[in-house]
Amino acid sequence: MGLTEELVSRALSNVNIEPRNFAAVYVFRGSNDVFKALVVTILTQNTNDKNALRAYENLVKVVGDITPQRLLEVGEDAIANAIRVAGMYRVRARKILELSKVVIERFGGDLSWIKDLPVDEARKLLLELPGVGEKTADVILVNLGKLAFPVDTHITRISLRLGIVKSRNYGEIRSAWMRILKPDPSRYLDVHLRLIQFGREICRAREPRCNVCGFKDACRYYNEVVKRGKNK
Repeated sequence: MGLTEELVSRALSNVNIEPRNFAAVYVFRGSNDVFKALVVTILTQNTNDKNALRAYENLVKVVGDITPQRLLEVGEDAIANAIRVAGMYRVRARKILELSKVVIERFGGDLSWIKDLPVDEARKLLLELPGVGEKTADVILVNLGKLAFPVDTHITRISLRLGIVKSRNYGEIRSAWMRILKPDPSRYLDVHLRLIQFGREICRAREPRCNVCGFKDACRYYNEVVKRGKNK
């Protein structure tokens, strides 16, 4: 059985989404600010959303309003100390300061106009910013209501197990999900979040809970590894 929109909906229907478990979504919904969402997304790189959001909220306490100008004013030491909980705090602080400097120099400290650009132009511009890779760009784009599908480690693992891709190539995984789902930014964002939570709770890196997985009938890993192992 191939993976369809209907099967995705059914398999993820019982996955609950709590906004605070997704730092970028939580911050963007609360601020509608591209720069703030970029900062917190940088904080999520190589750490979990819980720690990233704690680091961001610590930063708010120190800096006040998270703007490029304020971040440059407070400097590296203050930023690094505030975001220590996220790990790699010196590296992240420098990334955030570099981003702040570029946003001021190139765009006068304002990124709000990105939301009015076509998706390809917006992605290209975002990828030119310090600390912004494909995933970070797509997180911003889909939260802006554009056709983008961010891929994290959970979604990569799920995609490989399902067999909808054969490699960890980011673009290949993103395209696979965008082909399966109807082209709707809100749908992309919803499935993106549900897949991440599904990866945290069910399709875990170790000891996946295949017995309660709604994807079983379409899952290569279950049918070729788990099921065959049971039949030996």
